[in-house]
Amino acid sequence: MSTITIERARIEDAGILTDIKRKVFDAEKEKWLSYAENVVDYNIQPPGYDSIEMGKYMILELNYFKILYQEELVGGVNVTLGGKRHGRVDRIFVDPDYQGKGIGSSAIRLIEKEFPLVKSWELETSSRQLNNHAFYEKMGYTKIFESEDEFCYEKRVQLNATVEVETREILIQGDTLGQVDLSRLQVEQSDMTETDFYGIAGVHTTFSNSNLMGAQFSNCNLSESRFQNINFKKSLIADLNLSHSEFAHVTFGGVYVHDTTLEDEEEPVRFERCDLKGSQFKSCNLNNVELIDCETHGLRINNILVKDLLDAYEVVHKKR
Repeated sequence: MSTITIERARIEDAGILTDIKRKVFDAEKEKWLSYAENVVDYNIQPPGYDSIEMGKYMILELNYFKILYQEELVGGVNVTLGGKRHGRVDRIFVDPDYQGKGIGSSAIRLIEKEFPLVKSWELETSSRQLNNHAFYEKMGYTKIFESEDEFCYEKRVQLNATVEVETREILIQGDTLGQVDLSRLQVEQSDMTETDFYGIAGVHTTFSNSNLMGAQFSNCNLSESRFQNINFKKSLIADLNLSHSEFAHVTFGGVYVHDTTLEDEEEPVRFERCDLKGSQFKSCNLNNVELIDCETHGLRINNILVKDLLDAYEVVHKKR
């Protein structure tokens, strides 16, 4: 009898999990994108899928589980929780050599058991991966959104009953309020500790003079948002698309920036009037980087003072 289990992934699992991810998603690319040139599909090849550092981040910061088939590590699944009631399957992958054995479906059921309070699960898949559509629908997921490139599925573990209150339809289950029009509502001086917001249309919603310490924003569209006069101390800002964003008058003391790219557009990052004294750039691609009118006292490249390099350049230049 085949035994399929899940266990919390550990840092030492990052290497083998990354190897499996690379094998899985490269095979998916060959299957679904071999005919399409210059097509980027982040569901088929998620950003950082082949990076061991991204794998370590997921293990440390997300709910990342390894999938075991007869005690052999054959895949992984990581999920994000939106409060207590809502979950999202971010990635699930099974070694191609072990597919077709019911491992993926068993892993999803085991994840649902792992988080019994979650009442709705979401996931996304490429519109091109037709076999995924059938698989998720078989697992009880319903398509709730479709675009040319992406399908979004949702599974509700338990449907809520409806009641009529003041001509507005409200879904009530325990402490859950749902499907009610709260647009333009003013909420002031209220205790909303540990409140969960899920599936909210909050365009141009404003939070001000509020204590949101420990708040979590995940899988949200925050484009064109403004964060001003905010205390972000000890916050985690990861797995974001910050293209064309602006950081102004920001204190970055102790900030650690790693595994960050300019994506495909190769548009340069600009630092102006910044105090980067004592900063360190390690294993970075700095091709075509320019330093203009910058104070470079003590600046080193591979432990060689830039001043010494410039002095040597002047000597060689004069000899010519």
